[in-house]
Amino acid sequence: MPRTAMIAGATGLVGGHCLRLLARTPEYSRIVALVRRETPLPACVEQRVVDFGRLSEADLEEGADVFCALGTTIRKAGSQAAFRRVDLDYPQTLAQCAAARGSRRFLAVSSVGADAGSNNFYLRTKGEMERAVTAAGLEATHFFRPSFLIGERIEDRWGERIGIAAARAFGFLFVGGLKRYRAVTAETVAAAMVRSALSGERGVHVHHYRDMAAR
Repeated sequence: MPRTAMIAGATGLVGGHCLRLLARTPEYSRIVALVRRETPLPACVEQRVVDFGRLSEADLEEGADVFCALGTTIRKAGSQAAFRRVDLDYPQTLAQCAAARGSRRFLAVSSVGADAGSNNFYLRTKGEMERAVTAAGLEATHFFRPSFLIGERIEDRWGERIGIAAARAFGFLFVGGLKRYRAVTAETVAAAMVRSALSGERGVHVHHYRDMAAR
């Protein structure tokens, strides 16, 4: 049966790649991007302008596979509270609405080291997001935990550029348990998300570098 995919964060680095991959995936006959404002997207993609702060069940399609690539930085958000709103509150509400609309699969971008008990604000927020999304109780929930993301961003992030350069140069040193800290391309993460949505797996799954890099 043809599927519907809904994606939040389609204009971001991972979300953009995910959108393009979904458009080429025959299992999906309909793709709907949840956006804050009209934006140039492939013609085959439906755009639905929403207020993520007031998202409701009516904004989602019945039984759709939901891809969440929402995320920001504290610098861009302007405060820790604003960051939590985008990286925690929005995904949580999206998952709750998806569950209420009969969605079976929810796939979200998180971060390596995500831990609700961490002393690090960023990692704690990502861990709390995973916990909140899991509580929505969907049949299959997948979290993707990349380290440094490789890809062309609209905005310049000098700190990430330096980190990516270092991760690329010394990535060969990350072996065993450290392999999860290797830099990974945004396209690789997106491909893993689409692959996982089609896998038929149930339950909660956390994907690190090794899982995402597997073809």
